[in-house]
Amino acid sequence: MEPVTLTTERLMLRAPSPSDAEAIDRACQDPEIPRWTTVPSPYTREHADGFIRMIADGWAEETGAVWGIRADDTFLGVISLDGFTPQVGGAHAELGYWMAPEARGRGYLVEAGRAVVEWGFAELGLARIQWQAVVGNIPSARAARALGFRYEGLRRQALTSPRGRDDGWTAGLLPSDDRTPVPWPIL
Repeated sequence: MEPVTLTTERLMLRAPSPSDAEAIDRACQDPEIPRWTTVPSPYTREHADGFIRMIADGWAEETGAVWGIRADDTFLGVISLDGFTPQVGGAHAELGYWMAPEARGRGYLVEAGRAVVEWGFAELGLARIQWQAVVGNIPSARAARALGFRYEGLRRQALTSPRGRDDGWTAGLLPSDDRTPVPWPIL
């Protein structure tokens, strides 16, 4: 499929292009991004270039949708729906994201997340969207909770990254769920 651009009140979400490689490389120098994600560390410009190529392939092969989050033409972070392959009972996908340090705490991620979740349910017809994070990633959990995800539990040694295996929290969202945040036992 062709990449889709989404807009919100303050943001434009569009697939990262080669012109975003420098901003991606700069953001991924923040140690919090590789700490909680699968982003390589140390991160190089070559990683950013490869990431952008991988994003284009995901759109073309209809296996993933990745957007760069922008406000006033400033690159703020990345949000994605990955792994949406057709399955019996409807496709599902995983929501993933990271934000540059200067963009955190301003509500941008939740605003972008609402647009992406709505697009996934409306345009892809997803039956479920999953969120998961390394145990301890409280900011990610807060964002997922704010989007209406329901905490589903702890998965031991379920997440893999260049660091090895980590315990992971998981949560899910169905199209029929009320998006009002509910209590999570980890928050």
